[in-house]
Amino acid sequence: MKLVIRESAGTYLTGDTSTLSPLLQRIFSARQIYDDSELAFSLKQLLPIRSLGNIEAASTLLAETIANQQKILIIGDFDADGATATAVAVRALRIMGHQNVHYLVPNRFEYGYGLTPEIVVEAARFSPDLIITVDNGISSISGVATAKEAGYKVLVTDHHLPGSELPEADVIVNPNLVDNGFASKNLAGVGVIFYVMLALKKRLSEQGYFSKHAITPPNLLSLLDLVALGTIADVVPLDKNNRILVAQGLQRIRAQQACAGVLALFQIAGKNSQRAVTSDIGFACGPRLNAAGRLDDMSMGIELLLCDNPQQALNIAAKLDHLNKERRAIEDNMKVEALHELEHLDSLNDSNIPPIICLYNETWHQGVVGILASRIKEKYNRPTIIFAPGENGEIKGSARSIKGLHIRDILDEVATQNKDLLSKFGGHAMAAGLSFMACDFENFTRAITKVVIKHSNKDTFREIQHTDGVLQPEEFSLETAEALRYAAPWGQHFPEPQFHGDFVIMQKRILKDAHIKLMLRPKDDTKLSIDAITFNADLAAWPEIGESVSLLYHLDVNEFSGSLTPQMMISALL
Repeated sequence: MKLVIRESAGTYLTGDTSTLSPLLQRIFSARQIYDDSELAFSLKQLLPIRSLGNIEAASTLLAETIANQQKILIIGDFDADGATATAVAVRALRIMGHQNVHYLVPNRFEYGYGLTPEIVVEAARFSPDLIITVDNGISSISGVATAKEAGYKVLVTDHHLPGSELPEADVIVNPNLVDNGFASKNLAGVGVIFYVMLALKKRLSEQGYFSKHAITPPNLLSLLDLVALGTIADVVPLDKNNRILVAQGLQRIRAQQACAGVLALFQIAGKNSQRAVTSDIGFACGPRLNAAGRLDDMSMGIELLLCDNPQQALNIAAKLDHLNKERRAIEDNMKVEALHELEHLDSLNDSNIPPIICLYNETWHQGVVGILASRIKEKYNRPTIIFAPGENGEIKGSARSIKGLHIRDILDEVATQNKDLLSKFGGHAMAAGLSFMACDFENFTRAITKVVIKHSNKDTFREIQHTDGVLQPEEFSLETAEALRYAAPWGQHFPEPQFHGDFVIMQKRILKDAHIKLMLRPKDDTKLSIDAITFNADLAAWPEIGESVSLLYHLDVNEFSGSLTPQMMISALL
């Protein structure tokens, strides 16, 4: 592992930095923040609604559908982004006065992903006039064609990368379309549909719809808690536009202005929603919401987000929490089996480990392969694809990649070079899904290994950890920890501050057989001591009390029995 200190790119060019500590100035400068205005996260700074391509056509189509009191059916996805996007669409349409709206989310085990022909058949029971896809649809060529043949209009809203062929929908809104000039390509699915609903409200206002029907113009900003939840859970890059959406959503959650379902997720996860930060959603709320789609039916998660009764919401959240515990147990078993199969890699160096890891086990659970792929990728720093059985002889895989290897483009190249090998694929730079016949597993592994080798070099698999340097003894304080915690919405491509340093172990105890609780002091300071914790640790690798350790860590706040104290969250033992 190589440590690289994030270099400050200079000081702020404009703005008053008097309220920012030298530490925060250094951290933000290293993230190319040069002006205090970039830390304001005002809604006025959001990219203009009309700058999102095709959004005018989308709002026109929706306004006509509403004016004619026609039926709208939302087709969602079975992850947290899809669930929040579905809830945003349903809630927005209803508070704008259109009650004839329903949703349908595919069960991953029966229908697979997206607007498939089979889902269109299922949709017929709603007799929709307009189908809206959220967080899916850009690859649903045959599904959209089937919907059009059935006489339905189709609005596709998606953020996934398009293939060489686009569906023949009435309108497509996707910031990643080749001809879409929207400045932020990183909107999550929930962000795309939120923009569409904002455009619709504007169109209806211009047409006098609200005054004509005696409807109070709705405050769509009330949906920002859902936008924040879906954006964080989908791990999209937090560029400036996404940081605004997330910051505004977190602000609503902290003010207890979130929907009952979001607040219930915080409560069931044991998190204080009044102190909500991105990590609470990423590591506590998001996984519980995702558990519905992984093991059961995401309709349960969507109903949670549409629920306005706090007690009912808490009851649903409790069921999701139970599913998440079940998911963790399944994941643990799969991880043991996968690591057993890969144990020969532990004795190898970077030059000997395969450039991509592909594993298939006919007993593995389809809903957990993505999480397992992430775990294996993190352990070996290799792109990883984990497969589980599908239907009719197919296997379904979930891919996770590393920086420098665009997994969706790699799959596209594999498909181009090997006609009829892949049944279906799609995704992003860092994550993708795919399926093909089980009998082609070895052929696929050879084909994708060849492509990965072509696009990699000796530095591709070199693990680099960026840090923001060393904290000074006086900076190990609650004031510093709080300032770091709330300075910005930290996340993908806008990383939470991470530091490194040498410490002496003063106390050490094992928690739940996998976590270590520590009391540390900086090596060059005999007076200061600070609490620390590391999760899922390799217990055999840790030194004993009195010994020195080099650590990579975040400085956070531990909240216990109403008391707040600074605490080191250890990322790695160096």
